[in-house]
Amino acid sequence: MIDTAPTTSQTYSQQSDASAVHTDRYLLRTPARRDGYDIWQLISACPPLDLNSVYSYLLLCEHFDKTCVVAETDGQIDGFVSAYQPPGRDDVLFIWQVAVHERGRGHGLGQRMLTSLLERPNLAHVRSLETTVGPDNAASRRMFAAVARNMGAGIEESPLFEPELFGPQAHDDERLLKIGPLRPTPG
Repeated sequence: MIDTAPTTSQTYSQQSDASAVHTDRYLLRTPARRDGYDIWQLISACPPLDLNSVYSYLLLCEHFDKTCVVAETDGQIDGFVSAYQPPGRDDVLFIWQVAVHERGRGHGLGQRMLTSLLERPNLAHVRSLETTVGPDNAASRRMFAAVARNMGAGIEESPLFEPELFGPQAHDDERLLKIGPLRPTPG
């Protein structure tokens, strides 16, 4: 077996990642297990996102790396998208979290990460995105509206998780956004 993990002298930008995309400022790449804690720190700095355990981010990096993306600049993670394909629905990509550090906000990084995911060969068959968004999360709503517009798709919104399903902790309801059908991406 060939070990493709980076050595201490390698940076991620020196690795071979077929899905890696360089933008003007960022390297958009698949996450690696050693990113888990840094992703957890990023999410903790991005309210109103729910902070999950470090373990859950390690699992995302390990088991769902083909449907997640990290935005890295100067060795720091400034963005992360976690996503997965619901069982039996290979034409759907469910976007779990989109996080952009305050250093990277206002430049369309969230949208660029989503677009880079959809341009990956392993996701070429995806025809719709689904996500949940709280009613007051205006930034996420704007970003998903821009993604829909750029992909020539419509958006449908419906209730998914009511506040009482979250137990005694205070939590907004989560509304399901369905974006599609998506125009096939070039490539």
